[in-house]
Amino acid sequence: MKLSDYVFSFISEQGINSVFMLPGGGAMHLVDSLGKSGLQYICCLHEQAAVIAADAYAQYTGKFGVALVTTGPGGTNAITGVAGAWIDSVPVLILSGQVKRQDMLKGTGLRQKGVQEVDIISLVRPITKYAVTIVEPTSIRYEIEKAVYMATTGRPGPVWIDIPLDVQAASIDEKHLKPFDGMKAKPSGLDIENLVDKTIKMLNNSKRPVIFAGNGIRLAKVLDEFLELIEYLDIPILTTWKSIDFLPEQHRLFAGRPGSIGQRGANFVLQNSDLLISIGARLDLAQVGFNYKNFAPKAKKIIIDIDPFEIAKIDTWIELPICCDAKEFILEFLKQKHKIKKHVWSAWLAWCREMKEKYPVVLPEYWNEKNYVNTYVFIDVLSDLMEENDILVPGSSGSCSEITMQAFKVKKGQRIFNNPGLGAMGYGLPASIGACIASGRKRVVSIIGDGGLQLNIQELETVARLNLPLKIFILNNNGYASIRNMQKGHFKGHFVGCDPSSGLTLPDTCKIASAYGLKNTRIFNHENIKEKVKGVLDTDTPIVCELMINPDLPTAPRLISEVKPDGSIVSKPLEDLWPFLDREELKGNILE
Repeated sequence: MKLSDYVFSFISEQGINSVFMLPGGGAMHLVDSLGKSGLQYICCLHEQAAVIAADAYAQYTGKFGVALVTTGPGGTNAITGVAGAWIDSVPVLILSGQVKRQDMLKGTGLRQKGVQEVDIISLVRPITKYAVTIVEPTSIRYEIEKAVYMATTGRPGPVWIDIPLDVQAASIDEKHLKPFDGMKAKPSGLDIENLVDKTIKMLNNSKRPVIFAGNGIRLAKVLDEFLELIEYLDIPILTTWKSIDFLPEQHRLFAGRPGSIGQRGANFVLQNSDLLISIGARLDLAQVGFNYKNFAPKAKKIIIDIDPFEIAKIDTWIELPICCDAKEFILEFLKQKHKIKKHVWSAWLAWCREMKEKYPVVLPEYWNEKNYVNTYVFIDVLSDLMEENDILVPGSSGSCSEITMQAFKVKKGQRIFNNPGLGAMGYGLPASIGACIASGRKRVVSIIGDGGLQLNIQELETVARLNLPLKIFILNNNGYASIRNMQKGHFKGHFVGCDPSSGLTLPDTCKIASAYGLKNTRIFNHENIKEKVKGVLDTDTPIVCELMINPDLPTAPRLISEVKPDGSIVSKPLEDLWPFLDREELKGNILE
């Protein structure tokens, strides 16, 4: 058997049915074997797009995604997608071609020896859980089994296998390949039974508890058990952007999505809590308001995270730091649930609901916009029209991400993918492709900025070629609106490289869509917007819809920094979002 044939036979045996790839000479044997393997191969037009699509495939299926790239620029183009998967803990296997073993650098001190050669493993090692070049053909079983094990166990993440051309073509006897036996799990040393008992005692002594649920719960494959637990607890639940689809908007326990670009009511819940139980949430700077000491300042904190470094970075006192998998914690919690006093938090839960209702993200006055579509209005309309089994994929930066995550009202059964850690422009379109393929061609709604679209605009051809049921909404705010607003706020409107007046121009989106053979339309304002958006969603082919957005539309509410007289910058606390509330109203929302 040829080694490259073995690789895809192994991948198929893992239950993976699709590989995202861009063919190249450095991976010619892998490409040939993939074509004969029976696996569905999705030929993207850029390696970054292939990896991002594999990332979305993994997010939907709960398995690992696979991307195939060629040597040199094929590998370097893939790095952005790999970095995003690394930060957001997505298991992706990257297979790359490499020059023949005799042409490799091998410590010669040269910058390059083989044609298009790059030492890709040295480049990607810091952003992968495992990265290796296969120099001995008989090691392929061990290495690929180890890579998949590493990608999918512990805190998941990407892995990379680099295979030289002559190794790809080598003949192997698959019956005599050395297997990878797995790594012996080291005892955590945690008395999880005792830690959960302490958690329950702290919970029973609290008056205003809240759970902050992160994507680590889904990665641990205990989302159903988590939902069972919170129904029993009957306390408010906050979610991160990555866990946005855990609870529907109307769930009686859902208290919102807090953060520096979050929901005002959710931030009041967080900042007034007296016990915070964070499960599988990374608690990055944007989530905590760039200041850990101001984060849930009234609350005793119980932090459950599989990664000890994520706990160690939190620069404030943590009463119970618990470094374990969310599954271990939640299952033990369920075992001890009989110890919980359930009846004491009804008034707190009612107050949280009041905050959610008192401070909606989409304000009535947003509908008064006459000359443009207000993005908040669009997201509100889209939320109402999308169905329970739909998939939503916003871009990962700018208003297409921020406003969607603030304003979207989730329905039960919907899935929402994003890549907020890296926040790379260009994520939305290839991720939509990956999600659509992974879901068996469900309807996927994609929301992309006109600037971000340019980063992987070539994937419109992939959408057209595969006739994928994507409904692609492009927010045309005449360039990079988030950069424009930042420059407007911090540099007195001295614009650089953000719109046509400052050195940036973008093409006509509808003409581009037409060139790719895609249906397209525009929505200019709020007139009949519900009917127009519904018409796009109901189209039976892929379609691009451009929305004309006011370039000066701010993301609100949001945390802004205060510049002191000495030039230092201090972040406001999370309860004090811009636009600022009347000081008496703010004070009235702070509980004793």
